[in-house]
Amino acid sequence: VQLVESGGGLVQAGGSLRLSCVASGFPFDEYAVGWFRQAPGKEREGVSCASSNDGSTYYTDSVRGRFTVSRDNAKNMVYLQMNNLKPEDTAVYYCTANERLCKWAGVDYWGKGTLVTVSS
Repeated sequence: VQLVESGGGLVQAGGSLRLSCVASGFPFDEYAVGWFRQAPGKEREGVSCASSNDGSTYYTDSVRGRFTVSRDNAKNMVYLQMNNLKPEDTAVYYCTANERLCKWAGVDYWGKGTLVTVSS
């Protein structure tokens, strides 16, 4: 199983970034996929998730309305469009996959992460 993130970088506050993740080694369309993040000195938190079957998406309160998660089952890809970025969004962002259901803890698979830094 592999989840490989890309698209992180340095951006000014108010800017946008799009994270991408390519998955392999498991039946992608049977898994909920999404993103977690870990800011310096803080615990890892769930950011967003796209369900496996009904098109549902979920967001933590701090990003709702600014971030959009999407998936392309034909390409085994998951994306996170991040708009109006804030310095508090600075973190390592991890792509995740969990069988069938979105979860905010104990997910099955993790990527290695990509760093997003938002300058003020």
